[in-house]
Amino acid sequence: MKVSLNQKILSRNEEAAAKNRQFFAEHKVFCLNVISSPGAGKTALLERTIRDLKERYAIGVIEGDIETDKDARRIQAAGARAFQIETKGACHLSAEQVHNALKMIDAQTLDLVFIENVGNLVCPSAFDLGESGRVVILSVPEGDDKPAKYPGTFAGASVIVLNKIDLLPYVPFDLSRVLADIHTVNPQSPVLQLSAATGEGIDAWYDWLRRHLEKKQP
Repeated sequence: MKVSLNQKILSRNEEAAAKNRQFFAEHKVFCLNVISSPGAGKTALLERTIRDLKERYAIGVIEGDIETDKDARRIQAAGARAFQIETKGACHLSAEQVHNALKMIDAQTLDLVFIENVGNLVCPSAFDLGESGRVVILSVPEGDDKPAKYPGTFAGASVIVLNKIDLLPYVPFDLSRVLADIHTVNPQSPVLQLSAATGEGIDAWYDWLRRHLEKKQP
């Protein structure tokens, strides 16, 4: 029987993801894999979340980017532990990379770990990292066709964040279409409309986090 290289990579990733999942369960750490296109506002949302919740929860962030540690430095400045993974061209993080990074942020002492995946709506959704849940972020300037174009990504989300709603008056964006398309592929998960820049709607995000931190599952 022939085993393709893809199968081998996925099998190795699944083994590492299982280790991560066990780690999070044993240490009661809530881990969220954050997925979006570049520029959707992942880092901005995490910065604001850290500043507002760091007195209540111990938070760490694993950053994935092709190059530079700019986002990790932003996270550290906001008040959380951060470790940068530079993928050097890879379009997603792997479970093994995350497993190694957990040691670097002393994750067993944390309440909440965010994995800010490489900016991409395709590759990251195909790789299980052992996370407790997935956050998919869509920003208003990206356009209203993304849930229909990338249904698998939105279908796998535990929560969907519609960011930059402060820009709705200024760009063409059919909100009702987006909500209908999301509901078609993922009728169970909430859609939170907010602006990480202005703070509008941010309390719904914090409420969602608090509820799931209490039970440590999506």
